[in-house]
Amino acid sequence: MNATPDVDTGSSESPAPSVSRLEAFKKEILNLPNLITIGRLFLIPPVIVLIDPTDPILNFFACMLFAAASALDILDGYLARRQGLVTVFGKFMDPLADKLMAMSVMVYLVYVGLMPPWLVVVMLGRDFYIQGLRTVAASMGVIIAAGEGGKLKTVFQLVGIRCVLVRYRYIWPLTGEFVDFHFMGMFFLYVALVLSIGSAITYTRSFAADLAGTRAS
Repeated sequence: MNATPDVDTGSSESPAPSVSRLEAFKKEILNLPNLITIGRLFLIPPVIVLIDPTDPILNFFACMLFAAASALDILDGYLARRQGLVTVFGKFMDPLADKLMAMSVMVYLVYVGLMPPWLVVVMLGRDFYIQGLRTVAASMGVIIAAGEGGKLKTVFQLVGIRCVLVRYRYIWPLTGEFVDFHFMGMFFLYVALVLSIGSAITYTRSFAADLAGTRAS
């Protein structure tokens, strides 16, 4: 006799799970650390617009803006850990923002003739390879964490890009000597290249060891 009301009640509550998932998704993205990470992506176009191989002032401002975007990476990570807001979205988006920021600027520096194309191709190829390796490893239940070599590579890469953006020779206040920032930037980028290849080899060996079950616990 009471079958009909039971059916009606159940059907009226069915949309609730989808609403809760949507709210959870919004809550994960719309927090301060993740908004800062997303905001870093919007700094890429102004940096590219400011790059001018003939204007030292514009190049300097491009360097400062790029440095600010890099500094925000430190800030969003600090806030996420301090406020307990480390999310899956943040873990995915933060390294992606780093790579998009660095590679977008490097590709444009190739376009204006301030960086050799082969260097960008190798470093971009390495990043795609590592991303693919992590995807394959995750499908097999293996986690490839970022190593010290990869982190050090990122530091040298970002510093090198800033120096190339400055580009010109300036007097160093402490010594009174001229410093060629383009030369110094390329030196840092070549170091980053060596570190990137080395870290790729390390990640590959770690993945192979995990699959073989020989990696130390």
